[in-house]
Amino acid sequence: MSVPDTFDTPAPGARWSTWTTVAKGQRGPRPHPDWVVTAAAAIDTELGVLKTGKEADVHLVERAVPGDPDRWSLLAAKRYRARERRQFDRDSSYTEGRRTRRSRDQRAAEDRTSAWGRSVRAGQWALAEFSALCALWEAGAPVPYPVQLDGVEVLLEFIGSQDDDGAWVAAPRLAQARPAPDVVAGYFEQLRDAMGVFARLGWAHGDLSPYNVLADGDRLVVIDVPQVVDLAASPFAVEYLHRDCVNMCAWFGARGLDADPDELFADVYAQAW
Repeated sequence: MSVPDTFDTPAPGARWSTWTTVAKGQRGPRPHPDWVVTAAAAIDTELGVLKTGKEADVHLVERAVPGDPDRWSLLAAKRYRARERRQFDRDSSYTEGRRTRRSRDQRAAEDRTSAWGRSVRAGQWALAEFSALCALWEAGAPVPYPVQLDGVEVLLEFIGSQDDDGAWVAAPRLAQARPAPDVVAGYFEQLRDAMGVFARLGWAHGDLSPYNVLADGDRLVVIDVPQVVDLAASPFAVEYLHRDCVNMCAWFGARGLDADPDELFADVYAQAW
């Protein structure tokens, strides 16, 4: 990966690092991993789109200090769209009990016709994901490290590798992976452990499937967590946790592993209390 060698104004498609401009509470948990670039002189450069979706798009961003090849990192910039969030906005069960700090923003979020209301809702989902990732990371869950939150943008650890041509590619989703049988068994134990971390925090993922779990070599990484549901407060949480278990066990069962969703549910749910 090339690193810029001058401190000129960032080129088109680049910007000065936003690390120093976000509030302290919107930076990832301490201690920051060694690869996190915190220098004000760093430049963020857009390298392409990793994923497009209904709620957000994910871009690949390089953050590097010009002239210093030891201070650079790759980040996944998840940017929530400030417009109708077709899936989650229709399902208030994910946001049961959530409130914004400012009543003005709460009223705006409830107005699905105004641009301000759509912008507030996008920011709420970005904040929800960043906050959940921080708690999960500190609890030891296999999630991307949350670098920072800036409005509707969540900067995350990039999970991926270089291909044979030297291009950076994201780790495949579990749904796309074709692991060997011994790897499948290891994946299931990792999944059980990950769901247990969620449960011990009092949460269920709420939308867990092979499409929001990455297969990064021999390890699994859980992604897309803005809709985590509170197992104690949400009347839908138990249903969603069981659905998570059914979704995941179906994938493992199709690959020859005896994975009982009811047993997984009982194991995970017991860890919440």
